[in-house]
Amino acid sequence: MKLGVNLSYQGAAELAVAAERLGYDVALAPEGYRSDAASVLGLVAGRTERIALGSAVMQIPARSPALAALTAATLQSLSGGRFRLGLGVSNPDVSEGWYGVPFAQPLARTREYVEIVRRALTGEPVRYEGRHYRLPSSGSGAAPLHVITEPAGAPVPVYLGAVGPGNLALAGEIADGWIGVFAAPEQVAESVAHIEAGRARAGRPLAGFDVMPCLATAIGEDTDGCVDRLRAHYAYLMGIGAPERNFY
Repeated sequence: MKLGVNLSYQGAAELAVAAERLGYDVALAPEGYRSDAASVLGLVAGRTERIALGSAVMQIPARSPALAALTAATLQSLSGGRFRLGLGVSNPDVSEGWYGVPFAQPLARTREYVEIVRRALTGEPVRYEGRHYRLPSSGSGAAPLHVITEPAGAPVPVYLGAVGPGNLALAGEIADGWIGVFAAPEQVAESVAHIEAGRARAGRPLAGFDVMPCLATAIGEDTDGCVDRLRAHYAYLMGIGAPERNFY
């Protein structure tokens, strides 16, 4: 088992440096109400040397596939090959309310999005004719997508943040890892089973696929109080009760 640390934009560099010193494997930057992921990871890339860096997760409706690929290539270069691209389709409120992007057919959109990103990260020009994405746009004679950032290290691994059975299976099929942002401990085994089904569909074993559940931790002198907070937190993740505000 390897350990990762979730960063807030407040004190991100200091926490990542401490985690690196303690031997943590990866530092993850979320994206949502408080900050974007790329800005935090750019800062942390410049302050660390060994720890892997990951977005957990960049919101798919917030960026075109081209910008996601360019951002990933930039962070991979800045970090010397330590970046992991975590992507998530988010939810209808964020997709439609924040970005004005329809949430319909999220799995099909995610599949096309990841395919474009992976192609772009090879450094080759990309033309794409999908149901949801077309590059260049239909009827346009514009130049194809072309990311020419100098590569650093191995290809950028792509992770998906997934919750439902279909999205978990898709992660197993098309991604290199899973980020279980909203997975309670009791749900991890079931989630991995869906991932394994997706791997089998793609003709790939589960071995080599990175399973990264994000598990909350409560720290305090009152053990019973900490346990109660964690129970409330995971009850909320499972759809029961209100959120524990100190975890958000």
